[in-house]
Amino acid sequence: MLSTSCVRRVIIIWSIVVVLFLQITSPALAAVDPYLARYLRLTEPIALEVDEQGTTREFSLEEISQGKVLFENNCLNCHVGGATLPDPQTSLALNKLKGANPPRDNVNNLVAFLRQPMTYDGSEETYWCRQVPESWMTQEEIESLAAFVLTAAQKAKGWGTESF
Repeated sequence: MLSTSCVRRVIIIWSIVVVLFLQITSPALAAVDPYLARYLRLTEPIALEVDEQGTTREFSLEEISQGKVLFENNCLNCHVGGATLPDPQTSLALNKLKGANPPRDNVNNLVAFLRQPMTYDGSEETYWCRQVPESWMTQEEIESLAAFVLTAAQKAKGWGTESF
């Protein structure tokens, strides 16, 4: 049988281990939004096309989570569930992103659109979507935002559609 002082030492050591474990893992876990696993079914990084040549880049769960927060804070008023409230014909559904001119179904083209919004046919500037200059969002942030939109368009049931 263990002595009382030995039991105390074991409890103290285990308490320290638990505290250290939580300090190490909590920030990483907190940075990943539960929406990613539940609705986008993401449990690991995702490779997304970054250009029209099919080049891909892997985006971490933290980057996609950051993109979701940026979307919620800056885009959600007009794009609830991937719909486009000011222009319902041009939602954020994957087929609509692909059909734009130029196509907005890769990270670089979607970022280019966000930096300089153009009409769906690409013929002129549009003011339906806010321009996102680098003074507002860094390149890393806007790429995370684009990665979230593209991931949601690929994986979220009902994203940008009229029916769920």
